[in-house]
Amino acid sequence: MSYTIKLLPSGHVFQAKGSQTIVEAAIDEGIHLPYGCRNGACGACKGKVVEGKVHLEDYQSSVISEDEIKNGMTLFCRAIALENLTIEIKELAINNNIRPKIFPVRVESLEALTHDVMLMKLKLPSTDKLQFVAGQYLEFLLKDGKRRAFSIASPSHESSLLEIHLRLIPGGEFTEYVFKEMKEKSILRVEGPFGNFYLREHSEKTIIFVAGGTGFAPIKGMIEESIQKGMQRPIKLYRGARVLEDLYMDSLCKKWANEFSHIEYIPVLSESLEEDAWHGRNGLVHEAVLKDFVNFNDYQLYCCGAPQMVEVAHKAFIKAGLPEDEFYSDAFTFAAPVKK
Repeated sequence: MSYTIKLLPSGHVFQAKGSQTIVEAAIDEGIHLPYGCRNGACGACKGKVVEGKVHLEDYQSSVISEDEIKNGMTLFCRAIALENLTIEIKELAINNNIRPKIFPVRVESLEALTHDVMLMKLKLPSTDKLQFVAGQYLEFLLKDGKRRAFSIASPSHESSLLEIHLRLIPGGEFTEYVFKEMKEKSILRVEGPFGNFYLREHSEKTIIFVAGGTGFAPIKGMIEESIQKGMQRPIKLYRGARVLEDLYMDSLCKKWANEFSHIEYIPVLSESLEEDAWHGRNGLVHEAVLKDFVNFNDYQLYCCGAPQMVEVAHKAFIKAGLPEDEFYSDAFTFAAPVKK
């Protein structure tokens, strides 16, 4: 059984199978709804059910309140239609028709960047080429039917060899396998691309990137893509980490800043060690940004990291005057650790 979904304010109509979430159905039909994690954890897909009923399952209560649900709001990445729907959510103006697909990849190389960050390079089949926009992510399809999502750290012009940054999650089944058991030349299955975290190239505003941990991965892809395209918009790259070792690929960021006058790099450590001999910025990365800017009217801000970091940053920047529609984010969510 399938249901008809009507979108407001665009008026576009698409079909959703009874087993699909609204976001999954939209992706299948080439409709660009906002979404991020697809796990009910980031709130990017929040919108209103104007007519009809949905079933909302497996979401984080911190993202949507009971009062919001009673007033017709829902998370379309976790909402399944129970009948024909009219929903209200702003579509994204994306000028491509890229749809996700499933394909095999070979693990070309594995390189430990720090004690808990692995650089994985994935080789696509010679007959295949992945179309994606820098900043999007892939989902690894595991044998038990589960999925694990990781951002693509490559620019789109390097589509035959994809770069992924994986952080070791203690008790995390997939990342522990990657760090402890996975061998180079292993064959995996992935699906993608997914996500709406990409550079809005139509704007001339100064770009502020705020990256926490491996939230640097999609931002790296966006910066490299902007360089390849010859873009000259000013870029302020703020990277947050706990200690100096966690600033992996720090030399690459310094190289960008040295070679390109429109790129500025500001690393920030929250718990620097004595042996770090750190003379740079200290504290939380989003607070460093707030200290550096009085007015955010002429800026676009792209933020990626752990959900709590992104949520706190979003509230702080909007309160400081950043226009709501100029905050773009990707929140990394993690599967529950395996119980020993």
